[in-house]
Amino acid sequence: MWNIPNSLTFSRILMIPVLVLIFLYNEKWSNLACAALFGLAAITDWFDGYLARKLGQSSPFGAFLDPVADKLMVSSALILLVYAHADNLLIVISSIIIIGREITISALREWMAELGQSANVAVSMIGKIKTFAQMSSIFLLLYQDNLFSLPIFNIGEALLIVSAVLTLVSMFIYLKAAWRIIKNT
Repeated sequence: MWNIPNSLTFSRILMIPVLVLIFLYNEKWSNLACAALFGLAAITDWFDGYLARKLGQSSPFGAFLDPVADKLMVSSALILLVYAHADNLLIVISSIIIIGREITISALREWMAELGQSANVAVSMIGKIKTFAQMSSIFLLLYQDNLFSLPIFNIGEALLIVSAVLTLVSMFIYLKAAWRIIKNT
């Protein structure tokens, strides 16, 4: 159960309170530290899956823990961003859409698995693109300082909107794929 991929996945969960404390500490270096920590979490998300396949260490526990760690990290970061930018409707609405979709699709996957139909809600390519846009946007919004005259925060906002739109599209794709089962129950 405690192989390298699962340890990396669990480390993402342990990073969440550290991210929250650094974010709330709100010092000059906090933005960089939060972005770096979130970036490290995103890298471990990719790396744990790669290692699980490469080392033959895929497990049911890892398959359960990985999406939980992802959703906890992303939701925590989005909640922090909403807390810090409650007056920014783009961040608030996009965050609500993203977190709401994650809850909806997680529940759908669990329900479909109980029915033996989990293949109908497998991860799609649009979901992977959404994840990349989402992780990039959160990274930039946590960093938020301009870099070489680039408006990092504004770029992060734009990517968050893109990821919210892709979130809705991917949710509709999942719901459409599951609709036949849903209407027959």
